[in-house]
Amino acid sequence: MPSPFPGMDPYLEDEKLWSAFHQQLVASLYHLLIPNLVTADRPDRYRVRVGQRRYLMEVPLFTSVLREEHLEEFVEIRLRSDGRLVTLIDFATPTNKSRPEGRDAYWARRRDAQREGANLVEIDLVLQGEPLLDYSRDNLPEWNYLVTVVRRQQPERYEIYSSTIRKRLPRFKLPLAMGEPDTVVDLQIAFNRAYDAGGFASLIDYQKPPLCVQDDSDREWINKMLVDANVRRR
Repeated sequence: MPSPFPGMDPYLEDEKLWSAFHQQLVASLYHLLIPNLVTADRPDRYRVRVGQRRYLMEVPLFTSVLREEHLEEFVEIRLRSDGRLVTLIDFATPTNKSRPEGRDAYWARRRDAQREGANLVEIDLVLQGEPLLDYSRDNLPEWNYLVTVVRRQQPERYEIYSSTIRKRLPRFKLPLAMGEPDTVVDLQIAFNRAYDAGGFASLIDYQKPPLCVQDDSDREWINKMLVDANVRRR
C-alpha cells in the first residue's frame, strides 16, 4: 500500500519509525543512482557506497545519564580510479536538527567532504528542529522540505529544491566530477520505494495526528487526505 500523501509522509518523523525509514531511504537512493552512473560511456567511472557516522548522545534517565550510540547513513559517489570523493549526499535527521551531538556529527562529516573538494547535497525531510545550513530562506516559495546542492567550484552558492507537505518531493540535479553533466535524481521515486520496502503502511498509526505538524491548515489537509484515501474515518 502506498503512502496516502503525494510527497513526504510526516508520520515518519515518529522516533520509533525514523531510523528504519532513514535506512530504507538511503538504500533506495543508492539503488536509484547506480543505473544513472553506470552508463555505456562511463561503465567504470564511479562507485556508489553507503557510509556511516557514529556518535554518542547523553540522555537523562532518572538520577543517571544514559549514553546512546547513534548511527546515521549517507551516500558517497567516488571515482573508481583513485577513490576520490566526488559527491556526498547526506540526510538531515531529527537528532541532527535538535541535539548538539547530532549537529556536531553531521557538520564534522560535511567539513571532511569539503576538505576533500567534494560536491555536497543535503536532503532535509524533517520538520522539527533547526536548519543545519545557514542561508536565507526569505525568497523561497512556500516550503517544508528542502534539497540543497553546493558545487565544489562554487562553495558559497546554494541550489535549492523545495517541496511542501502537499506536493510531491522534487527532482534535483546531482553534480558529478568537473566537466561532466549532472544526473537528475527523482527524490519522490526514492521515497516511494523506501516506504514500500519498509512496510510503513502497516507500521504507522494514522489514527493519531502527526506530532511534528503544527500548522492548523496542514493538519486539516492531512485529515482530509487520510479520509479520502480510506486510511481512517472521522
